[in-house]
Amino acid sequence: MENEERILDAALEVFSAHGFRGATIDQIADHAGMSKPNLLYYFRRKQDMYEALIARLLDTWLEPLRALDAVGDPMPELRCYIRRKLEMARDFPRESRLFANEILQGAPRIKQLLVSELKPLVDEKAEVLSGWMAEGKINPVDPRHLIFSIWSTTQHYADFDVQVQVVLGPDLGAEGRFEDAARYLETLFLEGLSPKTPGATKPRIRTP
Repeated sequence: MENEERILDAALEVFSAHGFRGATIDQIADHAGMSKPNLLYYFRRKQDMYEALIARLLDTWLEPLRALDAVGDPMPELRCYIRRKLEMARDFPRESRLFANEILQGAPRIKQLLVSELKPLVDEKAEVLSGWMAEGKINPVDPRHLIFSIWSTTQHYADFDVQVQVVLGPDLGAEGRFEDAARYLETLFLEGLSPKTPGATKPRIRTP
């Protein structure tokens, strides 16, 4: 088990940097500090390592959406969802890049997982959002496009983190960038979804 985890961690590093096509077993073995024959004892094919990573990734990636509670108060629920997604961008950047690379290639190795696991969950949570809208708890918007928007804005901080840090500079681009992003995205989404229209609450942004 320890060697398998070591191999999968090395495979994650290589796949997230080079994609499935660009990655080689030799590269993964080098990153794992193992011989190629030793690695192949645990995983016979590159595909086997990739599928193990993708299955684990999709389960982790969907957990914040699963936690969106239909009986909860919409605004705290959405705030928690935004923050969970940003925490994943902070803590799992390699996994995010691995997933993005697969999608950019047309999802040839995970399309069935998207159909069988991702879509039913999104449909379920879209119904939750639609229910809140019907009750007047949040403003009416397309619920699926709302989910897409949260995905794209939060995962930006994983997939384009180098760009984010360069643009923000050494002070604003430090660890606190995720808290700044959380405050901004909370304002962006929650003010827009709130059925009440008081003066907008400005996010607290650090200055250098």
